[in-house]
Amino acid sequence: MESKFLSDLKKFMWTRRYAKKTIESYTYWVKAFIIFNNKCHPETLHNNEVELFLSFLANELHVAPRTQALALNALVFLYRDVLSNPLTLKLNFNKSSAPTKLPVVLTKAEMSKFFSFVPANKILLCQLMYGSGLRLMEAVRLRIQDIDFDYLSIQVWQGKGGKNRRVTLAQELVPSLREQIIKAKSVVTQDLRHPEYAGVWLPYALAKKYPNASKQLGWHYLFPSYRLSNDPEHGLLRRHHVDHTGLQKAVSASAKKAKIPKRVTCHTLRHSFATHLLQRGADIRTIQEQLGHSDVRTTQIYTHIIERGASGVLSPLSDLL
Repeated sequence: MESKFLSDLKKFMWTRRYAKKTIESYTYWVKAFIIFNNKCHPETLHNNEVELFLSFLANELHVAPRTQALALNALVFLYRDVLSNPLTLKLNFNKSSAPTKLPVVLTKAEMSKFFSFVPANKILLCQLMYGSGLRLMEAVRLRIQDIDFDYLSIQVWQGKGGKNRRVTLAQELVPSLREQIIKAKSVVTQDLRHPEYAGVWLPYALAKKYPNASKQLGWHYLFPSYRLSNDPEHGLLRRHHVDHTGLQKAVSASAKKAKIPKRVTCHTLRHSFATHLLQRGADIRTIQEQLGHSDVRTTQIYTHIIERGASGVLSPLSDLL
C-alpha cells in the first residue's frame, strides 16, 4: 500500500498540471530515495543524503546519465516545491558516464519490410512516426484538428521541452488519415450521448479559455482509447488516447517478425526519418526544425551515419584494393 506522503506528493503534482509520466517518474525516484535512507522521512534528510544517493546510482547501479539526471530533478523538485527547503546548487556527487551511442537506423529496404508486418490497427501511427519524424507520445497525442490537409503538415503542440512545431505530412497518408478521422468522429458522437461524458481532457489554460472545447470534435484525440475512463485529476468520465505501450510492443514484435537484426523501437522510426531525409539532400537546419531539436549539434549525429566511414574518412586500404 502506498504511503500517505507519496499519495500527497502525487496530488500536489496533479494540481500543478504535471504530465502523468512526470508524476510517475518523480514519485518513483522519491520513493527510491526514501528506501535508500531506511525509510526516513525526507524532511529529516537533505544535501548529504541526496549526494550519497546520486553517487550510489552511478557507482553501484551504473545508471545512465539521463537516469541520474531524472532522479536529481525529482529530488530538486521535492525539496524546492514540496518541502520548501531547496538543495544547494553545489551538490557534490559522482556523475554517471556512458559511451556515446549512435542511433539505430533502418535502411529503406528494412523499413519497407518492417511495414509489411505491422498490424493494421497500428500501421498509421507507425507511418506517422517514420513519415513525419514524430516521437511516440507526439503521435498518440495527436488531436483531430492537428492535421492540416491544405498544407500537408501536422501541428505538434507541447512537444519535448514544451515546444510547438509544424512537420511534414506524406501525401500518401491523406486517405488513411481521413478514414481515421471518420472513425474518431464516430467515437465522439457515441460518447456525447453518454450522460456522464465530460468531454476530452484539455490542458488547464485551454480548458479555462475555451470552456466548450472539450466536447468539440477537433479537440478530441485522433487515435482514441478503446474505452472510457475516469480522469485521475478530477474523476470525470473521459476518453483518453490509445495506450502508448501497445504501440511499443507492436513495433518490437513487427521488427522480430520481419527478421530485422537490430533493436527496433518507436524512436528508431524517428531516427530513420531524419537519416533518410539527409540522404535525399535535405539540409541539417531543416531536419533540426522537423525534429524539434533546440541545438543543431543534436541533429548532426545523423550525419555520422551516412558519411563514408568515420567522420567521412576513406580508408587507405581502399586505394590498394
